Amino acid sequence: MRRTRLSITPGTAISLVALFFALGGSAFAVGERIQSASVAQQRCANGAVRGIATVTGDPSKGIANVPDQFSSANVLFARKFNCTGRAVQVRRTEIGVYEVRFVGNGATSVVANGLGLFSASVETLSPGTFRVRVQNIGRADEDDGPFVVVAV
Repeated sequence: MRRTRLSITPGTAISLVALFFALGGSAFAVGERIQSASVAQQRCANGAVRGIATVTGDPSKGIANVPDQFSSANVLFARKFNCTGRAVQVRRTEIGVYEVRFVGNGATSVVANGLGLFSASVETLSPGTFRVRVQNIGRADEDDGPFVVVAV
C-alpha cells in the first residue's frame, strides 16, 4: 500500500484561511438574522405576517379545556406571535369553535389550518379577531383539535 503525503503550499494555506473566514462570516450573518427576526417588529407592515397562533391546548388537560374567556396562557399555545408585541389570546366558544385575538393588531386577512387529522376554516370577526372552526378529517361536524392561524 502506497502512502501519499499532503503538501500544503502557500497558496493552499491562504485559500484555507480565506475559506475559514468566509464560512465564519456567513455563520455570523445568519446568527444576526435569526436574532433580529425574533425581535418584535416596530410596526405591522401591509403584506407582512402580522400574527401567528398555534393552538394546541394545555397538554395535561387537552384542547377541549381551552377556557371560554380569552386567555393568553403560554400553555395553550405551541407558538404565538403578534407584530404589535401585545398579547395573543384564544377562547373556546363551543365544540370545535375557537376565537383567536391578536390584541391591538388591525389584520383582516387570515388563513388557518388544522394540525394532524384536523382541518380548519376561519372567518374575520373584527380586525385582529378571528373565529376558527375545526373538523376531524372525514367528519362533517366540528370537533376539538389543534390548529394554526396566520394573520397577514
